[in-house]
Amino acid sequence: MCETRTILHSDMNAFYASVEMMLNPKLKGKAVAVCGATEERHGIVLAKSELAKKAGVKTGMVNWEARQKCPDLILVPPQYEQYLKYSKLAREIYYRYTDLVEPYGMDECFLDVSNSRTYGNGMEIAEEIRKSTKEELGLTVSIGVSFNKIFAKLGSDMKKPDAITRITEENFREKVWPLAASDLFYVGPATERKLAKYGIHTIGELAAVTPDILKRWFGVNGLMLWRYANGLDTSRVMQKDFVSPIKSIGHGITCTADLYNEEEVFKVMLELSQDVGHRLKVHELAATGVQLWIRATDLTGAQYQCRLPYKTQIPSELANAGFRLFQERYSWSKTVRAITIRAIELVPQNQSEQLSLFVDYARHDKLGRVQDAIEEIRRRFGKKAIYNAILMGEKKIPGDGRELVRMPGLMYQ
Repeated sequence: MCETRTILHSDMNAFYASVEMMLNPKLKGKAVAVCGATEERHGIVLAKSELAKKAGVKTGMVNWEARQKCPDLILVPPQYEQYLKYSKLAREIYYRYTDLVEPYGMDECFLDVSNSRTYGNGMEIAEEIRKSTKEELGLTVSIGVSFNKIFAKLGSDMKKPDAITRITEENFREKVWPLAASDLFYVGPATERKLAKYGIHTIGELAAVTPDILKRWFGVNGLMLWRYANGLDTSRVMQKDFVSPIKSIGHGITCTADLYNEEEVFKVMLELSQDVGHRLKVHELAATGVQLWIRATDLTGAQYQCRLPYKTQIPSELANAGFRLFQERYSWSKTVRAITIRAIELVPQNQSEQLSLFVDYARHDKLGRVQDAIEEIRRRFGKKAIYNAILMGEKKIPGDGRELVRMPGLMYQ
């Protein structure tokens, strides 16, 4: 029998807001929220301090609503270069104990310290990391210690801030199973609603359902959720230099004003697709599917996706597929506030494919050659060298200050 692993999940508490308060001591002890620019309707809370959280401020809340919840709230703009800096410094602390450090976003990391016994057991290493992060960086972390990644992440969420929680093979049933099913990794709002429909509200109730039934409800994801709930996750922590395969490439924005008609929506999609197509080409990948995420003016969101009849990197083909999907699925009960378009089900650009009698490959190849020429022009003369004529007017896109008296500019800055 294999020896039990020791996995840590380190989560930097209120990361953006904590960095801002560390850089500006005048903010300490106050309700602080890191927000986007309100003048371009990016006024959404990206992170909040503990005091702001206690006052009811939530991530994703618009600025005016956050101010209503907390009248003394101090809004500060994000400083991403500083967040990246302190994220890297935190990882340097983790590397002292193991090279099996897998980032999960800018402020979270999994660590496998199973073979780091010379530094102590999992709890001792977690305590050293907690103290070092606080003393050297002026930031706090919450750390989960467990025998797998899923429960280590659950542990880091159980006690905040500046705390350590241990979940073992012996105690996970009493610690984990009473938690809400939504606390489990990959149980999102849609899955939570479906589970609730079947009377399943806790992780323990999910664990008690037979795998066959969960597979019938959720496909292979149901089996994954059953394993997670029962403590059977065996996924490994990757090494620090590991680069995970690219599974999707997307681009999205919050518009400077609501979109009221399909023409406005298509312009935004076409603009966003320029960036997606370029990055597909850089990574030598092609999309065989498109995914859309639409946020309405009331901040509700919907996601749609479809398969493509052939693989492509061409921005106009991605935009057209996304637009058709939008026309078919969006009801227009509310105006559109934000759009994300994503290339999914990626394959190598040179991978062979089954041809279809119903696809105009000659036109597709011609568009590909045109796009190659556009890419070369942009490479030689800059990103603002050439773009679609339909994009020359107002598009309600942040930072879109394109000069029309010169050569037409690219669709992204």
